[in-house]
Amino acid sequence: MNIILLGPPGAGKGTQAKMIEEKFGLVQLSTGDMLRAAVAEGTEIGKKAKGIMERGDLVPDDIVVSIIADRIDEDDCQDGFVLDGFPRNAAQAQALDVMLAEKGIGLQHVIEMKVDADVLVERITGRYTCGSCGAGYHDIYKPVAKDGVCDNCGSEDLKRRPDDTAETVRSRLEVYSRETEPLLPYYGEKAILRQVDGMAAMDAVAQSINSILAA
Repeated sequence: MNIILLGPPGAGKGTQAKMIEEKFGLVQLSTGDMLRAAVAEGTEIGKKAKGIMERGDLVPDDIVVSIIADRIDEDDCQDGFVLDGFPRNAAQAQALDVMLAEKGIGLQHVIEMKVDADVLVERITGRYTCGSCGAGYHDIYKPVAKDGVCDNCGSEDLKRRPDDTAETVRSRLEVYSRETEPLLPYYGEKAILRQVDGMAAMDAVAQSINSILAA
């Protein structure tokens, strides 16, 4: 079973992909992680990507698709995979389809995690983590018990990501709306698109996704 999770930044795709991986025995594929791994391993494609990434440029679609192609050939992907964060636009979706068709495999589900933009901005801008142990917190949903102190390890090294500002988040949402939302009719025409409420509690979202996959 091969799956794509769609949704804007902060929708929780990575979290749900990990839960799908654990429940259904599929492999979570994050293009960012795969690119970094290819660079670290010094593969031929990794070497091409390294210089591009060091310049701060976007890695071309053909390189990303090649890395995905190599990854899904590995033994642990034979039961299926979950693509998290790819494709991001129609050109990438078409390139992915061509590559999968060449391998004689296809996609069974594309699941969109629908979110409310204003609530998502609140969700992202309010989050912070402990720089020592990595524990995650949120101003509203999960504040620390004692101001400025990590509940888990007692460290006072609490950090926010510099790009977790309202302006940056809204800009990323605009990019998603412009580039990625056109994928919805693309996959809708293939009759493999399903939608879940991405604003529900994490376990409720997981239950909705599990129902789709189990069916």
